[in-house]
Amino acid sequence: MRRVVVTGMGTVNPLGHSVDQLWENIKKGRSGIGPLTKFDTSQYSVKIAGEVKDFNPEPLLESKEIRALADFSLYALHAAVQAMRQARLTDSEGSFDPYRSGVYMGNGIGGFEIVEENLEKLLDRGPRAVAPLTIPKLIANEAAGNIAMKFQIKGPCHTTVTACAAGTDAIGAAFHAIKHGIVDLAVSGGTEGAITKLAVAGFSRLQALSTAYNDAPETACRPFDSTRDGFIIGEGSGILILEELEHAKKRGVPILGEIIGYGMTCDAYHLTAPDPDGDGAARAMTLAIKEAGIEPSQISYINAHGTSTQANDVMETKAIKKSFGPHAYKLKVSSTKSMTSHLIAAAGAVEAIITMMAIKDSFIPCTLNLNQIDSQCDLDYVPNKGEYGNIEYALSESLGFGGHNGALVFARYRE
Repeated sequence: MRRVVVTGMGTVNPLGHSVDQLWENIKKGRSGIGPLTKFDTSQYSVKIAGEVKDFNPEPLLESKEIRALADFSLYALHAAVQAMRQARLTDSEGSFDPYRSGVYMGNGIGGFEIVEENLEKLLDRGPRAVAPLTIPKLIANEAAGNIAMKFQIKGPCHTTVTACAAGTDAIGAAFHAIKHGIVDLAVSGGTEGAITKLAVAGFSRLQALSTAYNDAPETACRPFDSTRDGFIIGEGSGILILEELEHAKKRGVPILGEIIGYGMTCDAYHLTAPDPDGDGAARAMTLAIKEAGIEPSQISYINAHGTSTQANDVMETKAIKKSFGPHAYKLKVSSTKSMTSHLIAAAGAVEAIITMMAIKDSFIPCTLNLNQIDSQCDLDYVPNKGEYGNIEYALSESLGFGGHNGALVFARYRE
């Protein structure tokens, strides 16, 4: 069976505009959450978010490209350029076969800011005021489409829309496409740019977002803590370059790590609430481990979904116990959303990058703001300070509205 390795990574997120910046801040336990500045929040109970701050895309992208992109596509394309450069795929003619390569992206709700801007124009001034590029900018597949055009990738170009599991599921789809011989190389990941008036209002009406810590935003995301009160909406993108092992070795590119298993399930339970027993999440993890061909006891670290909501964190703890049995109490589990915020469809992709870096550096990220552990959350969540420790195998899981569950198993690369 064909092995799938990672040869490039890139990101734009609230903790940095590169993998190095992200990882430095993760290791230092810093938060990227702050005041919500994208619109007037005076009528909103939510006043904090994980915004991409001080972002200048022009060193990697041309101004003409930038003007034609919604935020979610802009973040994805910038991260893709980073990842392709690291994988040595931007400078050499013929370094990959465009017909044997694909793009597999995850997204949640497309260019929401484009929808809002042009709906206001429509209502105020009529249909001719709507911008000509409204539709090409807003539809969810355009991040994948722009990446394909940028690098002339002519194989499959696919967008997965499974809410907060979309980034993980897109990487899983790319992994399977390479493993089963459909492509030899894939640009994969997730992206989101939905810190907008309507999105924040909609999540607020669901009572899903944190409102209790507006005066101390860096402390607001507190997964597995008894004082948690909701997730913090964020934005950004994470991109990974996946290759078939022999394809990467032939190119002589450094190999960053390996993906060895993927599991995908559905709760079929509720539109927004997870199955409280954690059965679907547990099955996704079990399937990923089974495909990886290892024992659950060989996993030493889990990057949890860990949203800081009442329902998720208890359910996820149950799911880990259900999947891992007694070994659950020997695992290191952390939610890096405590630092990045919840990047929606980009979450699983950025967390895949963090998991890869954890293996590479033998460093286990912390769960920030975990001071009063919920009695129903009784695993080792690495509170407040990361720690060093060897990791050969790690798992990252993502759970989305609609009951979508995805899990990936990563391994330190060995010949």
